[in-house]
Amino acid sequence: MYTNASSAVLLTLETLGLSDAYIYPAFVFGTLTYLFIMFFNLLVLTTIAWSKKLHKPMFILLFNLPISDMVGATAFFPQLVFSIATQNRLISHPVCITQAFLIHVYGTGNLLILSAMAYDRYIAICCPLRYNAIMSPHNLVRIIIIIWFINFSLIVTLISLLARFKICRTSIVDLYCNNPSLLKLACEDTRVNNYYGLFSIVLLQGGVLSTIMYTYAQILRTCVKTNQSDAWQKAIRTCGSHLVVYLILEINTLVTLIAHRIESVSPFVRRALGVSVLVFPPILDPIIYGLKTTELRQSIKMFLKRNVASSKL
Repeated sequence: MYTNASSAVLLTLETLGLSDAYIYPAFVFGTLTYLFIMFFNLLVLTTIAWSKKLHKPMFILLFNLPISDMVGATAFFPQLVFSIATQNRLISHPVCITQAFLIHVYGTGNLLILSAMAYDRYIAICCPLRYNAIMSPHNLVRIIIIIWFINFSLIVTLISLLARFKICRTSIVDLYCNNPSLLKLACEDTRVNNYYGLFSIVLLQGGVLSTIMYTYAQILRTCVKTNQSDAWQKAIRTCGSHLVVYLILEINTLVTLIAHRIESVSPFVRRALGVSVLVFPPILDPIIYGLKTTELRQSIKMFLKRNVASSKL
């Protein structure tokens, strides 16, 4: 029987499979993980805003990454922690749609931000004399606007196509709401959604991957041509952390999307990969950038020392 998608029908998320003995540890672990993510991402945000020496294109672009990470974490963890505490896996359809929207905004946003950061590193290393002209404040603002415009345009269209369906099932096959799992609730023709989903994957994943490959190939080429050890060190110092963050997100995201389209993939593997996309990048991003980026690491230390000293006065 069809259910109007606009009504507050209750959906059932996949069970967590926790025994009574593990409910309290899981609740504490989930809460601490969320607080950890929020604290360290807010620390990076606040430090970049506070330190004038970080008001550079590289760090202004980086400023957008913690925002995106916190959106993804907030879309996932509070609902997860609440369901652990109450042992209730029910979620209303509007809330489920909202969670899916925010999670897809997070994933798409991260990929686009990392792509823009790769472009910034390419200009800094391969075209240093033109860097200030190309990455001027005006162009930087334009890049950031384009990132979020593309992000919201893709995801608003995706969710709009999804929300138009009436649903005839109520069981979500994942641990959280997302486009593929919500699409499986519909009993109507979903070909348009599938075509748009494939188009989005090819456009986003292909575009970002092409940008990353091109920029890093040019950076490698520049380092080989200069044949100077300091050039290699600069490239590794400025690009190493970015490449690690990108690979973690890209591999998890791509494998998860593919797993949803291949019926033979184990549901446990698909769910584990889906959760890892929302857990590891928000945890690792501030740690990797905070430890590996010298200027940011030093600014974080100064910011913390200043606040500790102020609290003692």
